Amino acid sequence: MKQPYRAVMQAAVLVGLAVSPAFAQAPGPSAAPTAPANHRIAYIDVQRVLARSSAGVAAREQLEREKAGMQREMEGKRQELEKLRDELEKKGSLMTADARREKQEVFERKRRDAARLMDDFQKELEKKEQALLQRVLQELSGVIDRVGKDRGFYLIVEKRGASVLYASPDADLTDEVIRAYDQQAPKKSP
Repeated sequence: MKQPYRAVMQAAVLVGLAVSPAFAQAPGPSAAPTAPANHRIAYIDVQRVLARSSAGVAAREQLEREKAGMQREMEGKRQELEKLRDELEKKGSLMTADARREKQEVFERKRRDAARLMDDFQKELEKKEQALLQRVLQELSGVIDRVGKDRGFYLIVEKRGASVLYASPDADLTDEVIRAYDQQAPKKSP
């Protein structure tokens, strides 16, 4: 019993969870655990909350709309580049050397601009995704605290970040947290 208890405490310390002083004192090799046997530990799969909660779904849909707009703009740039390239290939031999060189420079400049724009779009999407997810996670923190207190859990860990090697489905609070989170969220009219 002492080894699993110690492993749980090490996992709690690794994920930065605060535990009460009585429980946080890991027992020595010959000491008995100081935590009462009725303390319960649970886990939450944050990725599942983000994928299934109404706020997580709304954030993902917003990102998809923005991504679609960016893709439309990039498709326009791609078509413009194709048109310039085709013009260079078909009419390049008929152009003067200066006109061909100028057209080639325009093509290269537009290609670089499109590549920079694509990079900027990618960074912008990542930044927006981080901001949206951060907002959802901050809201989720209060819900997790409330559910944990209401259900009498002593410790709640994030399933993936805590390196949970085994977890009983009975300890999974994810669906309950999703329901509580969705109930707390203000209802938006369509």
